[in-house]
Amino acid sequence: QVHVVESGGGLVQPGGSLRLSCAASGSLFRPDVMAWYRQAPGQQRELVATSTGGGSPNYGDSVKDRFTISRDNMKRTVYLQMNSLELDDTAVYYCNVRLRGREYWGQGTQVTVSS
Repeated sequence: QVHVVESGGGLVQPGGSLRLSCAASGSLFRPDVMAWYRQAPGQQRELVATSTGGGSPNYGDSVKDRFTISRDNMKRTVYLQMNSLELDDTAVYYCNVRLRGREYWGQGTQVTVSS
């Protein structure tokens, strides 16, 4: 059973930065895909960024040029560096891990952007 744990959320002012981390444990295999999604109150869950580990990362249109996804394959960890945060970035951020045809989600970490 793969266990996915996010960390790093919190309260930040507009224009500030946060770095989220997500660690996947419980498997001997390297995740095929590690991604970040987010869900704001009353909204559908949306893709933030995806890392396949081999190709170029993909980003949602609303976070391009502000967020950066990176991963440490040895640590089975993916990071999300969020800069120039805006009020609309407020959401619960979820880590998604795809490994050997199965999908796993973390419990989410709250990011609140407020002045």
